[in-house]
Amino acid sequence: MGRLWTFGAVATMTALTAACVHMAAGASHRRYLSPAQRLAAIHRAQVWSATNIPFVDIKAGPPRRDGFSPEQTVTCNYVAVQLGGKTPKFACAIAPDDVVKVKYGRQNGEVYAEVAATRLLSALGFGADAQYPVHVICRGCPPRLAGAGAVESGAITFDVAAIERKMPGREMETHAESGWAWPDLDLVDPRAGGAPRPQRDALKLLAVMLQHSDSKDDQQRLLCVTDKKEKEDLAACSEPFMMVHDVGLTFGRANLFNHGNVGSANLQAWASVPIWKDAARCVGNLQQSQTGTLADPIISEAGRAFLANLLVQLTDAQLRDLFEVSRFASRETSRAGGNATIEQWVAAFKHKRDEIVSTACPF
Repeated sequence: MGRLWTFGAVATMTALTAACVHMAAGASHRRYLSPAQRLAAIHRAQVWSATNIPFVDIKAGPPRRDGFSPEQTVTCNYVAVQLGGKTPKFACAIAPDDVVKVKYGRQNGEVYAEVAATRLLSALGFGADAQYPVHVICRGCPPRLAGAGAVESGAITFDVAAIERKMPGREMETHAESGWAWPDLDLVDPRAGGAPRPQRDALKLLAVMLQHSDSKDDQQRLLCVTDKKEKEDLAACSEPFMMVHDVGLTFGRANLFNHGNVGSANLQAWASVPIWKDAARCVGNLQQSQTGTLADPIISEAGRAFLANLLVQLTDAQLRDLFEVSRFASRETSRAGGNATIEQWVAAFKHKRDEIVSTACPF
């Protein structure tokens, strides 16, 4: 990781361009599904797989060969490619064939929240990309980014940054960035081998707990996660999986316009929102946003109990690790009046967990 290298001439630039295309597309040789093929895949899709929760190393993160240690310094070369979304980010090449997406900025709540949300999702068994909290030395970064990091020897150092590694799998789309909307979870059919309702409701309730409101279609991905080595026909994928791709606006309060200062890693905002809008009917408390496809979901008793059973397996040490590795103690928000402590974040998490555990849903 971080091994120094220099750009060559035309051949290297060609490889770099190809890598950028790969990063943006998520896979080479992309093949799109017809709407009917996509629907059939959703019918048999999974949303959860079992993990040994008390033994998950949340601080280290997902054990991947291309992963990074917490606070590792990564050196890369800036790549001038357009990335979607509004949060500060850029593409950077660690090697000619390894171009990564870097989110950065001490005031960018997504750098903190996305690390925590993805690690929580993964630890509990739900699908998520891997986000690694790192320091990034960007060579060739444009001068306009200098305000976000120290400049030395022609490189900009981003002290607060996160590098994304996508969840392994091939994207099953009808067109680029098509993803899935949260009502699509109701199309999953256990009779076709799809995830049972308790698992799907648990995922919805977890989205409520996280206050994940920027839930437009392209924030979720339908992946083929089969381990088969042969080139399987994507439409016939035996293991479709519905995962949440972008969870940067979490650990705050859902809001109509998805303002990051309120919606990302804001303790005061997050702690102020109860889990239930109507506890007697188990209606989750998630405000509709302009981009959201999930709001105030009704949760079954089986779904509530499923998530409660997962959450109670998290140890106090794991909860501390979750917020420490995500650098929440360094997150400043005007509404929170400064930095919140790790202890305060853990206490807020446990209070929300208690709300889920202590409720009994009517059906």
